[in-house]
Amino acid sequence: ASYHGLAGKAGSQSVANCGSCHGYHNILPSKDPKSTINAKNLPQTCGKCHPGAGSRFALGPIHWVAGGQEPAGVRWVRSLYLGMIPATIFLMFVHNLADFVRKVRRLRFSQAAGIPGKTGQPIGAAEIRMYTWERIQHLLLLTSFSVLVWTGFALKYPDQWWARPLLMWENVFPLRATVHRIAGAVLIGVALLHIGTLVASRRLRQHWMELWPRIGDAREGSLNLMYLLGLRKQKPKLSAHGYVEKAEYWAVVWGTAVMAITGLMLWAVNYTLAWLPKSWLDVATSIHFYEAILATLSIVVWHFYFVIFDPEVYPLDTAFINGRSPRRRDGHHPHRDETKHPA
Repeated sequence: ASYHGLAGKAGSQSVANCGSCHGYHNILPSKDPKSTINAKNLPQTCGKCHPGAGSRFALGPIHWVAGGQEPAGVRWVRSLYLGMIPATIFLMFVHNLADFVRKVRRLRFSQAAGIPGKTGQPIGAAEIRMYTWERIQHLLLLTSFSVLVWTGFALKYPDQWWARPLLMWENVFPLRATVHRIAGAVLIGVALLHIGTLVASRRLRQHWMELWPRIGDAREGSLNLMYLLGLRKQKPKLSAHGYVEKAEYWAVVWGTAVMAITGLMLWAVNYTLAWLPKSWLDVATSIHFYEAILATLSIVVWHFYFVIFDPEVYPLDTAFINGRSPRRRDGHHPHRDETKHPA
């Protein structure tokens, strides 16, 4: 399950194998001072492939099995995410399923009664939901994230059919890792671009402030969930940028920060090993993997629902294309039209 094992399984001819560390004709126990895997000799042994690997490399187990002998940090990370991922995705699924059922029933009732099924003023008719720079950033984010998901899971599961196209050149060129790192650099670049545009544009900052968390968001979300589940008769008033949009945005901010930090640690592996024990890399790898699962499932269950399968916008919420959304909402507060104030 290690990088060496996965790369070798995928056909890499240059990755380290057992003999690279343990030797061939002079295999000795790790306690033997002459052994290539003795703690004092590990910097030299590992330094053949990882120049600058320090003596702290040996702090913690080199070989370990998930659920068995493993770094404590890895065990904590796995326990945290294996509890958080199912709970989070289950809550998202229940929320969206209840929302879908209510909206479908409302549309069917409206059609049967011969009245408009969608109420409220269409948001897209009066306001721009996404300005030009926001749509550009979304496009870059969409592209980089999709590539990261494909190449990242292909690195972890090289035997799967959807990973095989990326393995065609693996014997001569590390395509998966190279493309994955390029996409990661684009993702980090998008984050920096986002910060830069917020600093440079007052209008984008004002728009961004609508996504700033407020105390009322939790109450709005809980009341709406109770309404969707039939525990409350009256539907609460929802903000133009409410808990749905805020949850999505700040999840992206958090996920990008976590994936960028752990990804850079794994990318700059030689520098990391020169200063930190290998167990830190193991923890970073574990966080990177489970956070990727959480992010992917969240996009599929939460984001795809609200931009594709939500009956109010089906077959597509076009805000990320032209800035305007077909979604209708009561009591929204329109912004200035982009045609009069271009980004």
